[in-house]
Amino acid sequence: MRLIKGLSVLLALTVWALPSFAQEQQPMTFFVTSVGSGNGGNLGGLAGADAHCQSLAAAAGRGDAAWRAYISQAAGGGMAQVNARDRIGNGPWHNAKGEIIAANLADLHEDRNNVRKDTALNEKGELVNGRGDQPNRHDMLTGSDSMGRLFDNDPAVATCNNWTSSSDDQTTRLGHHDRLGGPNASWNSVHTSRGCSQQALIGTGGDGLFYCFVAN
Repeated sequence: MRLIKGLSVLLALTVWALPSFAQEQQPMTFFVTSVGSGNGGNLGGLAGADAHCQSLAAAAGRGDAAWRAYISQAAGGGMAQVNARDRIGNGPWHNAKGEIIAANLADLHEDRNNVRKDTALNEKGELVNGRGDQPNRHDMLTGSDSMGRLFDNDPAVATCNNWTSSSDDQTTRLGHHDRLGGPNASWNSVHTSRGCSQQALIGTGGDGLFYCFVAN
């Protein structure tokens, strides 16, 4: 009888404890685009970049959320300056595997973030090639400085003419999703591109990819 009672208590405790081990995975709220626009730095402006994020997220089953590209825009031509950090809400953000990327904006723009090669996954949950892989695709279009603000007031220098140009007479600021290479190994601001054509972006070490966040 004691044995039966003991087993009953053990079973009850086990059942009670199960929910703590069966926590639901956090939904994806961050990814690196698996493909770029195919037209270099011409993303169709901020709206086109956002639409690209939305389309890729929808194909991955997360089209129910409002996605924004992590890119900045310079003032001019009737457009106001926009900083990448101001487009993406306040966090937290998780990748396709539910791993935390950053709890909030402050953490995202300090070394408290978790943007690394093995966590900066695309919308399919796949690793994105980095330094040492062939081809290297670690350059991310941002147009931003390390704090997520516009890198340079000249759109021809920082943002491929506000993401409407694929000309090699212009450039954009790039980050490294794998945090390798460059003087500061920053995820969002390491160096400028050779140009804004697809060929120039590939030659610099990328493929016209960028970050997408849920604007929560």
